[in-house]
Amino acid sequence: MARLVVFDLDGTLVDSSRDIAAALDAALQRLRPGTAPIPLERVLDFVGEGARLLIERSLAHAALALPVDEVLAVYLACYRERLLDTTHLYPGMADALAALGPPGPALGVLTNKPGDMSRTILQGLGVANRFARILGAGDVPARKPDPAGLLGLLDELGIQAAEAWIVGDSATDVHTGRAAGVRVAGVAWGFHPAGLRAAGPDRILDDPRELPLLATA
Repeated sequence: MARLVVFDLDGTLVDSSRDIAAALDAALQRLRPGTAPIPLERVLDFVGEGARLLIERSLAHAALALPVDEVLAVYLACYRERLLDTTHLYPGMADALAALGPPGPALGVLTNKPGDMSRTILQGLGVANRFARILGAGDVPARKPDPAGLLGLLDELGIQAAEAWIVGDSATDVHTGRAAGVRVAGVAWGFHPAGLRAAGPDRILDDPRELPLLATA
């Protein structure tokens, strides 16, 4: 029986793709007016390993010689203005979280998005109270795939790795789970389905309605 299920955020719990892309385009327009928007599918390729890498990859794609730190600061400011413009829970996710919750396993979130932004998004979508902890960049010693955040969460809650699942949409989540000794459930509806499958999670979920099955696995 699982005692803890830890979720990634972007591409797993929520579809935040359009707000991320809009913030990125707004930042580039502010710093270099006339820059062509980066196609959404390319932005998705760049997401998942933290905002700094998102900016580095985006600048390389657009062939812009701008200071990464400057662009990162502007991007984060632009993103804070539109965290919930179009971001939404994936269909069926709210019901799945309710079905997983008490008396089932504890639920947590571990994301490479800044922790304060992550909490704001989940509060705005009405599900923050489902999670024992919502942790992101700034809350943990290192970003995924470093297992420090996941190991710290297990220690804080007094749960063994064998009693937990991490749920995510990318190879980053698979590597995080493997490094912590935690089982990995990959979600087929996320941003990185090909990379996720290639990384070999312990199981693939095709629909959020399958999430409650993890409680008894």
